[in-house]
Amino acid sequence: MHQRSRASVIAIAALLALAACNQASTAPEAADGVGAEWLTYGGTADEQRHSRLTSINKDSLPKLGVAWTYDLKTGRGIETTPIVADGVMYATSSWSVLHALDAKTGKELWVYDPAVDKAVGVDACCDVVNRGVALKVCVLFLGVIDGRLEAIDAKTGKRLWSVQTVDRSKPYTITGAPRVVKNMVLIGNGGAELGVRGYLSAYDTATGKLVWRFYTVPNPDMKPDGAASDAILAKLANPTWGKTGRWTADGGGGTVWDSIVYDEPNNQIVFGVGNGSPWNAQLRDPDSKGDNLFISSIVAVDADTGEYNWHYQTTPRDNWDYTATQTIILADLPTGPGGARQRVVMQAPKNGFFYVLDAKTGKFLSGNNYVPQTWTTGLDANGRPVETPTARPVNASYLHSPGPQGGHNWHPMAFNPDLGLAYIPAQELPQGYNPKPAADPATKWNTGFKFEDGLPVDPLDPATLKAMRAMYKGRLVAWDPVANKARWTVELPTPSNGGVLSTAAGLVFQGTVGGDLVAYDAATGKDLWRRNVKGGIMAPPVTYEIDGEQYLTVASGWGGAYALAAGFLFEQAVPAVVGRVITFKLGAQGEIPDHKLTPIDARPQAPRFGTQAQLQAGLVAYSRNCMVCHGPMAISSGVLPDLRWSPTSADAAAWKAVVLDGQRASNGMVSFAKQMSPADAEAVRAYVVHQANGPKAAAAPAKP
Repeated sequence: MHQRSRASVIAIAALLALAACNQASTAPEAADGVGAEWLTYGGTADEQRHSRLTSINKDSLPKLGVAWTYDLKTGRGIETTPIVADGVMYATSSWSVLHALDAKTGKELWVYDPAVDKAVGVDACCDVVNRGVALKVCVLFLGVIDGRLEAIDAKTGKRLWSVQTVDRSKPYTITGAPRVVKNMVLIGNGGAELGVRGYLSAYDTATGKLVWRFYTVPNPDMKPDGAASDAILAKLANPTWGKTGRWTADGGGGTVWDSIVYDEPNNQIVFGVGNGSPWNAQLRDPDSKGDNLFISSIVAVDADTGEYNWHYQTTPRDNWDYTATQTIILADLPTGPGGARQRVVMQAPKNGFFYVLDAKTGKFLSGNNYVPQTWTTGLDANGRPVETPTARPVNASYLHSPGPQGGHNWHPMAFNPDLGLAYIPAQELPQGYNPKPAADPATKWNTGFKFEDGLPVDPLDPATLKAMRAMYKGRLVAWDPVANKARWTVELPTPSNGGVLSTAAGLVFQGTVGGDLVAYDAATGKDLWRRNVKGGIMAPPVTYEIDGEQYLTVASGWGGAYALAAGFLFEQAVPAVVGRVITFKLGAQGEIPDHKLTPIDARPQAPRFGTQAQLQAGLVAYSRNCMVCHGPMAISSGVLPDLRWSPTSADAAAWKAVVLDGQRASNGMVSFAKQMSPADAEAVRAYVVHQANGPKAAAAPAKP
């Protein structure tokens, strides 16, 4: 079939799907909150995640019960924001699988599985998650982890068109939700930790044809791309990069992996840009002291053409993985001259500061730290961070807060326009940064830092682990963006708790790692109601109304970056139970079923072996290649197998078959033969077995 004919068929199929739909409209909700349906990722065009529904309120909370549950058939991380339209809920699960459910009963209507090659999982920095879909009338748009963008008939679950948005020879992924703006669907990508060049793309909703693309960092040869970003890169960004360094081979980073917001009054797209690649700026760009635009920035472009309007860089010359891809919220605040209301952009990115910018110009209006931070002494009058002398270590390791997990990660924050408060799922996760003298091409993770430094070869005793856990904290912060300070804070026992929902009933809902869905008083932070859903919660709640009844929904499913990489912070592994969609309504009396748990045989599979030198080599090789999935010090949180208890660790040949020969590539465990030699792999096995056998008993005192 000729290309033009094929495109015509695709367009006709998409148009027929639109015509067949009963929905009158899926236009964005009003700026004062979400109504009966939850039609977009952030609830409203301004992405405030604030609902006007009030049937579930402080007085009725005691009557809130379980209406229905639905199993997502996966034990990996769930980060979905369900879309609810015309009585149907659309929720994604890991591996980009899309589920259509009756929003009133939870009955499964259809499931669309994009049939992802599981080997792509090794390129997913932070688990094989998906944050949701976009909807235009009766067509759904799904970003697939392997880089595809697909249009799906919302009534039938049939694929209408599919385009590959990335170069599959490079380690790109998609975990974020697309956004629909006019007749375009917008999507970014991830992968800066592994070495790619970021961009935001707009595709025609009917055909999947590329409309425009904006690259966030220069082409390594500084030449034009034939893209909407060409002029501004040449004028503004190119001079902030040198002509040598790892960025010229690795792409420079700057991926747009989450926040994309349509600012309708200014007809512009405002989006967040991620970290540099590699993280270490001295390795990334050694012959320049430039800011490396537009990494770790908020950028605004014309919605129709993709051409540059303005930018604001939250972390110039980012060195710490301080992405600016966290929730971007638009609002009208009394921050203008004489207290006049003006349209603003708000964000609490990883670097620990809350920013308020003029939406039309990008001008810095205010900023302050919302969590403790150690890398600056504050912000100057223009909002530029004033770095401490030890912010950029050269020959030693420095402990910085926030670490690469950020003071706030992807978990969506919300904004209550009535109270003027933003609710931030915040955290304290310090990290030691020790720069490498040269980037290591044999290491899959492209950071330029030696994160194995400071980790002991020998297993830690329980008292030391307990002390380390005390350093890491979670918070829910109610931030006043006009007063530029916190109104109230709730301390939580662990970081990486769920996203947030605000309602006009004066409630704030958030889930926890421990599986509690909690309702707080939006004005004071008082804990008003909680229900355990029997599974860790990362995803944000949503609310909607059918036949005059208000429903509250959240998805459980523990996983993500923190779960994979911070296993040592848990006294007990969080069970990798099947993710669920759990829906509540007033007067319901349903139950949340127990999970069928398979007990873990937490016993060493072999006695200790290996010399001290081999164990040290194993620690280094493990930390550089295995830690981000199986946890520091070989301690898993439970999402992926704990290698200490794996029978494979008892047999050198079986271990080699998995680690080097790729025996389990179909499960996502690909071969690491390019990163590790046979000696390295065996050293890792020795280290894992050493960790499995626990701390050595203290020697008995010598007899006098």
